[in-house]
Amino acid sequence: MRAVGVIPARYASSRFPGKPLADLRGRPLVQHVYERARRSKTLARVVVATDDLRIRDAVVAFGGEVQLTGLHHPSGTDRVAEVAASLSCEIVVNIQGDEPLIEPPMIDEAVSPFFVESDLIMGTVCRRLEKEEEWQSPHVVKVVRDRRGFALYFSRAPIPYSRAESSGFRVQGTDCAEYYKHIGLYVYRRDFLLTLASLAPTPLEETEQLEQLRALEYGYPIRVVETKYDSIGVDTAEDLERIVRIETKNECGKGSNE
Repeated sequence: MRAVGVIPARYASSRFPGKPLADLRGRPLVQHVYERARRSKTLARVVVATDDLRIRDAVVAFGGEVQLTGLHHPSGTDRVAEVAASLSCEIVVNIQGDEPLIEPPMIDEAVSPFFVESDLIMGTVCRRLEKEEEWQSPHVVKVVRDRRGFALYFSRAPIPYSRAESSGFRVQGTDCAEYYKHIGLYVYRRDFLLTLASLAPTPLEETEQLEQLRALEYGYPIRVVETKYDSIGVDTAEDLERIVRIETKNECGKGSNE
């Protein structure tokens, strides 16, 4: 069974035009994502999917694999599906092109269940939240799961809400619910991805602006694997500066231990 990672990379971002080519310590943002994805143990290939010749040329320049897609795609999922239609693999992994700190083991954690559970058709990743400000932020997507680890709902709103607590957020005690951040890494059976991309957008998907809700609204289950790793998306130039500070701090920490 082969798994292929696909990185959708669009030039015309409304908040950060040209984001995939933004310089991050001497390399374009998309190169950081590509190189980290290539370190995954479960991916046989990694392909950048883009509609822009500038991004294509940048990927070729650093030795990556790239495929041009149509200009009409409303979402990254649709762009990934176009590439998937030409692949012969069974599993396709949608790796966000704006997360240069994605950890390769996180990709492996998301993919691994598909090698042993033949009925899985879609999966993603979550991480436990411990800060109320993240839980409250509409920029941090939350997920609640059932006892088998499948998604019940994704939302930008703070969920679940504890009616018994005035703040609504509790991280202490064994009797309270746990809070999870959704990380936008998706694993699909290839055939299911093509089916999902062919379906019309749904009301909850459009209300929350969360593509994964389309699968839930049509009744398809999504396995959500918990990870200890985190990832930071780049939506603005300020986000990019934050990542530079994080990487600089990490390098300084490594140097002090050597």
